[in-house]
Amino acid sequence: MAFITANWNPLGEAFYRKTELYEMSWNLREGLRDSLVAAAPYGGPIALLREPHRRSPSSRPQLEIYSASGVSITSFPWKSGPVVQLGWTVSDELLCIQEDGSVLIYDLFGSFKRHFSMGQEVVQSQVLEAKVFHSPYGTGVAIVTGSSRFTLATNIDDLKLRRLPEVPGLQGKPTCWVVLTQDRQTKVLLSNGPELFILDNTSCTAVCPPGFSPQAGSIVHMSVSFSYKYLALFTDTGYLWTGSSQLQDKLSEVDTKKSTPPKQMVWCRRPKSQQPSVVLMWDRLLMVAGVCNDTIQFPIEDHCVLVGELDGVRIISSTNQELLQEVPLVCQDIFKIASMAPGALLLEAHREYEKSSQKADEYLREIKEQSMLGEAVRQCVEAAGHEYDTNTQKSLLRAASFGKCFLTDFSPDLFVMTCRELRVLNAVRESSVGLPLTHTQFKQMTLQVLIDRLVYRQFYPLAIEICRYLKIPDYQGVSRVLKHWASCKVQQKDLSDEAIARAVCVKVGDSPGVSYSHIAAKAYECGRTELAIKLLDFEARSGEQVPLLLKMKRSQLALSKAVESGDTDLVYTVVTYLKNEMNRGDFFMTLRNQPVALSLYRQFCKLQEQDTLKDLYNQDDDHQELANYYVTASYREKRLESRLSLLQSAVDEYNKAKNEFAAKATEDEMRLLRFQRKLDDEKGAGLLGLSLQATIEALLALGLHKQAEQLYRDFRVPDKRYWWLKLKSLAEKEEWEELEKFAKSKKSPIGYLAFVEVCMKSHNKYEAKKYVSKVTPEQKVKAHLAVSDLEGAADAAIERKNESEIGVVLSRCSASDRLLIDRLNRARALTAKK
Repeated sequence: MAFITANWNPLGEAFYRKTELYEMSWNLREGLRDSLVAAAPYGGPIALLREPHRRSPSSRPQLEIYSASGVSITSFPWKSGPVVQLGWTVSDELLCIQEDGSVLIYDLFGSFKRHFSMGQEVVQSQVLEAKVFHSPYGTGVAIVTGSSRFTLATNIDDLKLRRLPEVPGLQGKPTCWVVLTQDRQTKVLLSNGPELFILDNTSCTAVCPPGFSPQAGSIVHMSVSFSYKYLALFTDTGYLWTGSSQLQDKLSEVDTKKSTPPKQMVWCRRPKSQQPSVVLMWDRLLMVAGVCNDTIQFPIEDHCVLVGELDGVRIISSTNQELLQEVPLVCQDIFKIASMAPGALLLEAHREYEKSSQKADEYLREIKEQSMLGEAVRQCVEAAGHEYDTNTQKSLLRAASFGKCFLTDFSPDLFVMTCRELRVLNAVRESSVGLPLTHTQFKQMTLQVLIDRLVYRQFYPLAIEICRYLKIPDYQGVSRVLKHWASCKVQQKDLSDEAIARAVCVKVGDSPGVSYSHIAAKAYECGRTELAIKLLDFEARSGEQVPLLLKMKRSQLALSKAVESGDTDLVYTVVTYLKNEMNRGDFFMTLRNQPVALSLYRQFCKLQEQDTLKDLYNQDDDHQELANYYVTASYREKRLESRLSLLQSAVDEYNKAKNEFAAKATEDEMRLLRFQRKLDDEKGAGLLGLSLQATIEALLALGLHKQAEQLYRDFRVPDKRYWWLKLKSLAEKEEWEELEKFAKSKKSPIGYLAFVEVCMKSHNKYEAKKYVSKVTPEQKVKAHLAVSDLEGAADAAIERKNESEIGVVLSRCSASDRLLIDRLNRARALTAKK
């Protein structure tokens, strides 16, 4: 226990400790001097630009990117303009801000992503200083130019430049300045000699920190905390003022007794700490100043870089990296000398238990008497999360596990979760990975972001193991990692398309949430079209295959895939694309090779593009369908000449198709149209466009019997049909004499029962009776019944000796027809005997 507290340093009521994170793997002969250094928070990568102002074409500055443990990720000569500042975005992309206002963005592996400019006026006035900051909107950039003007971009992914108002009396760059983000507003706080100003979108306001002593002097350095809630101001007389960033409250004012401005000044504060402090660095000294008048001083031998973190400060030198942080309260309670906290007693009890000492029972009894065993277990578990050393973690977790054995209602969830999270953290803290995350940072970052960072750095096996170990759902875990891995795999130029496709298929398989079309799209973006096609063969969803094939100009293959899918909408999509991309001849030839697509396109054309349908039939020499098209088109024409012309074309095509019946029927239609036009011109009959039957009916209705007879003969209308038409027409017009003449003109092909029934429909029983005698014996009963002649029907039925007909007549008799009923019954009985 004494060993653990050996490196604790008191500051007021708190303790601070330095924990070694890594011995740096890099080999920097000249250290970090004369270099621009930018390290991303949350254990992020380190960017290093040596001698950034060197402008010799023969010897360019070198831009190097390392992991937090100093393992080289990439390195390349800087060939662009002079760099003023380096910085990292929240997604670990490197920003390089140049003197001319250009901001170049690179990924973690040194690949150029994009660039943007901070404004045209900056090109002339040059950038004097720049800062990269993080706001609720994303990563931002702030610059001050040679014309003493500030320009802000609060979110580089949605670039909107804001030029802030002028600062009165400012010549060149200010003494010092910081960017503040408050209430979703971004402001600049700057010092110009003894004056302090706040710049927002519309105004420049002079301010004075509360409790700031007039004797403190001019502000020469300032720093804002990781959360942007606190502000530290350092004056030329060595005073350090700390307070809220809104300049409403003062925390402390400390005399550092150092008149020279520090090289760096960074806040060091835990999220729930009541003892915030500021770390100041000079050439040979590192000082921690808190809310009390005391300070902690650490000598330093090498040039260092301070990186502000959520719960401490990383100190990076050319040889090692350390984490300076306030000792968490729970760790103080357990490890402080002579501590009687429940966690301290439980840890001691476990140590004695391992020695087989009875003192273990005494410590446990003491904790139980206070009813604090559950609290003791919780303290040990929480403290284990804050410890970086694995042996200390194990000691605390074993003590917690030991204490749990004596509790009956203690939930193991916190213990199990902490064990799992520490195992993950210890894995990513390894020097080969280089992510020195604390448990507090991990909780703030979330597991999902950690997986993303591992994937981004291409630590795929580790990311997959973590996903499986923590049982993350596939679509959020393993599948997502495999998707990113496959997207990177297709970019490997040293492997053949076949080898990559096989490797991706074996590794990815049927993993849920992984789209082969997405991987194929990446391959296509890299110029590997054949590989993309091979990968698409593994894609089960045709709806995902086809759009990419069209994008790759593989239209024939896309059409085949669409047809195979059976999805008509997909086929129509491809056909529409082909129609727009190809000339008409090639388009039709392509469809001829795909009968299903051709059939669907014809259906579409019938509804939407009639003219295209004609061209399609012409291309295929499909005379039958082309003739049908002409016939259909003729009905849409209002002018007779146009209609006849189209019908003549149909006749020609039917003859080519050797369809004699259709050709003859079409010629008859043309003759009928001409006949209708002639009568329309002569009689004004309005017949044009009617069918043959409708024309005859209309002529008969108009009394044009000669013309009706002519149509009957010319078009060889069947006798039965013509007689029916004339019979109905004469009856409707009640031309009974003409009807009688018509019936006597020759033997009726439809019989005379029809005459009886039609007359009865017109309610003319007298005329109907005239034709009863002419009805054939088989229909006599029906005829007599039609005119309500029961006696006659009975005579006919008895005469024919037909039992069923006798039954029909009987069914029509009423009770008053007693004699007739008796007669019919006798006849039916005689018929039955025979």
